[in-house]
Amino acid sequence: MGRTGGERARTSRADGFREFAAGRTNQLFRSASLLTGGDTHLAEDLVQETLGRMYALWGRVDRIDNPAGYAQTVLVRTFLTHRRRRSATERPLGELPEPAPASGYDPDLRIALLDALGRLSAKDRAVVVLRYWEDRSVEETADAMHVSSAAVRTRSVRALAKLREQLGGQFAEFADR
Repeated sequence: MGRTGGERARTSRADGFREFAAGRTNQLFRSASLLTGGDTHLAEDLVQETLGRMYALWGRVDRIDNPAGYAQTVLVRTFLTHRRRRSATERPLGELPEPAPASGYDPDLRIALLDALGRLSAKDRAVVVLRYWEDRSVEETADAMHVSSAAVRTRSVRALAKLREQLGGQFAEFADR
């Protein structure tokens, strides 16, 4: 017995989403890891929630100009919502071993930067990740965070100053490598 038109459309929709999710999951996870200050468990949760929200509106994706950019926006908004929850301050006690270093990988620099990012407020961290990791414009960042462009510029300046202050001499040491 053949499939009906509705079943074919659902299968095509699911296949399209699977392809999208497979292509975007790694980038979403990297961004989520930076947003969470290296908390890989929370980053995985944020990516799953983001993909779940994207799937819910996948049938209307043709109305979205840039689904990948929209997924990043959903990720940031999900992160900011999570940070407002009371349980967001809970931290696991155990630590996982670091993965084997790749060529050009500097674990000391990574740890120092993740630690410094982790000490920023959630909104400052989101601005730094969007502006400097995701290479988004001020306007795109403002849109993703539902704030004005002036607020993004102000947060960027303050967040970078805090990072410079926190990294201090360490940063100069890493820059010389």
